[in-house]
Amino acid sequence: MFSDIEIGVFIDELEEKIQVINDGLLVLEKDDGNQEIIQEIFRAAHTIKGSSGIMGYQNMASLTHEMENLFDKIRHGEIHVTSAMVNVLFEALDALKALKDEVTGDGPAMDTSSVVAKIREFVEGTIQETAVAVEQQEAEAVPSVAISERSWMEISEVEETVIREAELRGFQSYRVAVDVDRDCQMKNVRAFLIFETLQQIGEIIKSDPVAEDLQEGKYGAGFQVILITKEDADRVKNLLITISEVSDAEIQPLVLQTQETFVEGPKLKAVQQNAAPQVKETTNGNGNHESDKKAVKTVRVDVNKLDNLMNLVGELVIDRTRLNRFAEIFESKFGSDDLVESISEISNHLGQVTGDLQEQIMKARMLPVAQLFNRFPRMVRDTAQKLNKEIDFVVEGKETELDRNVIEVIGDPLIHLIRNAIDHGIEMPQERLAAGKPSTGTLLLKASYAESHIVITVKDDGKGIDVEHIRKKAVEMDFIDREAVERLSDRDVLQMIFKAGFSTKNDAVSDLSGRGVGMDVVRTAIEQINGTVELDTKLGEGTRFTIRLPLTLAIIRALMVTLGKQVYAFPLTNVSETLRISQEEIRRVGNNEVIVVRDKILPLARLGRLFNCSDCAEDAKMFVVILGSGDKQVAVVVDKLLGEQEIVIKSLGDYLGQLAGLSGACILGDGKVALIVDVRGLVKNLGTEETAYAS
Repeated sequence: MFSDIEIGVFIDELEEKIQVINDGLLVLEKDDGNQEIIQEIFRAAHTIKGSSGIMGYQNMASLTHEMENLFDKIRHGEIHVTSAMVNVLFEALDALKALKDEVTGDGPAMDTSSVVAKIREFVEGTIQETAVAVEQQEAEAVPSVAISERSWMEISEVEETVIREAELRGFQSYRVAVDVDRDCQMKNVRAFLIFETLQQIGEIIKSDPVAEDLQEGKYGAGFQVILITKEDADRVKNLLITISEVSDAEIQPLVLQTQETFVEGPKLKAVQQNAAPQVKETTNGNGNHESDKKAVKTVRVDVNKLDNLMNLVGELVIDRTRLNRFAEIFESKFGSDDLVESISEISNHLGQVTGDLQEQIMKARMLPVAQLFNRFPRMVRDTAQKLNKEIDFVVEGKETELDRNVIEVIGDPLIHLIRNAIDHGIEMPQERLAAGKPSTGTLLLKASYAESHIVITVKDDGKGIDVEHIRKKAVEMDFIDREAVERLSDRDVLQMIFKAGFSTKNDAVSDLSGRGVGMDVVRTAIEQINGTVELDTKLGEGTRFTIRLPLTLAIIRALMVTLGKQVYAFPLTNVSETLRISQEEIRRVGNNEVIVVRDKILPLARLGRLFNCSDCAEDAKMFVVILGSGDKQVAVVVDKLLGEQEIVIKSLGDYLGQLAGLSGACILGDGKVALIVDVRGLVKNLGTEETAYAS
């Protein structure tokens, strides 16, 4: 049985190779003669076949074996890539993902017999043609180690006897040196794969180190074997370098001095079994060279450890704030002397170090958005094919990094936006040609940094959104009456598409759209992580959605306010502005208090009453914080404004659970607890569209 660590490494490698195949198929569909891509897919399938076979996942091994056979014929020019073949290969890729889920326990058992049969039809139903050799290209792709730098193993009389007998039978003998990647994490598995590959074309009669050590992964940068085979040296090398994590392979023909008589030896297989353990371990030329190479630069870390580190850094940030507060009090009491300056210096240095540590831990939690973006080319391809549309999908900024927790949240919103762009936005080819556009539409997915946020853009060059059609549908679906909708600006009308249940589809509901849940899900998910989504569109030219997200969810900047003796925090991303108003500026609409801010009517909420604060002040001049979430805003009355501060979000815990109006807590510099206001929930319950009070 394999350990959890080895299974984890296998799953990581499997996901990587599945992504390689996925990306390669998308390229191959457009460029069916790309030999580099064909070779990459072949190697990936070969690696999965070998690894899954060793791990005992026979369905996966059988499926990738057929894929390997197909791409072997493709790379030798015996079969040409067709669209039907690509569709079947994508089906096989989906089956691979299902098999991976079966291994991890996230999915049911998968029957691959039908897709294996489809691939086999392509393999067996083709006319055999003269193969086009590509071994020379593959050999040039990997730098070789000069013969003068390698010390080859010696052979004994027993091996010499076997080699001479093999020569009489028409076999060739080679010394084979295989080098593996320095960061190879399953060296025993790689050695097994190499042995299995070579034994399919011949017999190994000796290895250095011995077979037992190789089975346990006890070797350095590589190892050597003596191989007897009828294949030529180029064929042997080609097979070896297709194995994952094999960095180089060198083949040296083994020529013995001519003798007048030949000694009859035992059978090859028997010699292989007995000779290998007798070989003494020797150090080859790579033994000393390996020590000069750079050490491994990456290491896998459990995400829970990163979460724990982030929590500890959060505690440091709290103590840094407390120390700063202490230094200020100490200086105000004792003035400026050497002790005070020393404490202040220590406080500043600790603050700097804590800030750097916080930044580095946050970077360790970051992942390139490529991990998310790589899912979408296949989805765009399948959706466009289903709708008979031609789409050029452009992805930019894959290297942009984002907190892994944020990446997990924004996957579904992006799927909705991209599908909407394909279904609603980009026109059919004939419609685009009639409008003077190219038949192929362009869909852009871009990630970039903007200050302390990441900005993700989804943009298409389709027909745009018809504002008048939105007005009409809003009235038809009873979201608003005709008089009220006519008073709304175009920008306000466009916000209607984010309402739950709203849809612009005139025809029947499809599996892509029409149910009126997509855009509501987008805004809800993004606002849950303190993000925002903006919409810009121009009729006939296209639509752009801009999503602004925080880089991390653990530490945020907040506006600190007081209500009586309690301190509250408003996330700064939800704070529009602060005001100071008098009682005379408060108006009433029905039973509700409102204020007018630059001709906009906003509901006024007294936070003290919402939180049952008995000692809140009722001054003639009141501090007001304008909070916003989505298309809604609300003005909140507080006692005092304390200013901005970086806070570490803490959960309220299972004991308190979910409390209305609160989303968490934080610890202040003086050790007191401040409560973080759930702005989204507050605005949802009390807020209103800017013109809803207009009459």
